[in-house]
Amino acid sequence: MQLKPGTRLESQTCDAQVIVVRAPATDVDLRCGGEPLVAIGAGKDKHPISADHEAGTLMGKRYIEDEIGIEVLCTKPGKGSLSIGDVDLLTKDAKPLPSSD
Repeated sequence: MQLKPGTRLESQTCDAQVIVVRAPATDVDLRCGGEPLVAIGAGKDKHPISADHEAGTLMGKRYIEDEIGIEVLCTKPGKGSLSIGDVDLLTKDAKPLPSSD
């Protein structure tokens, strides 16, 4: 699937929804719970969550894969975990604030 920043997607396995913040120039197999994400309102079919991808998604967290250059923001939490194919996305760590000394 070719992604663009601002694209809103939802899971076919749980309630999770994401918005693409940074997208690679190539096609990406972005999944949640082991099944491909679809455009919001695309008439999804519910699938069971794969046992390998049930770590969950947290609202307000950013998920990244630096190697291919993708970043998504979770706008609605769910029980499935985000992945590119079978490789789970990592949560992006917050940058520490500068000291005010």
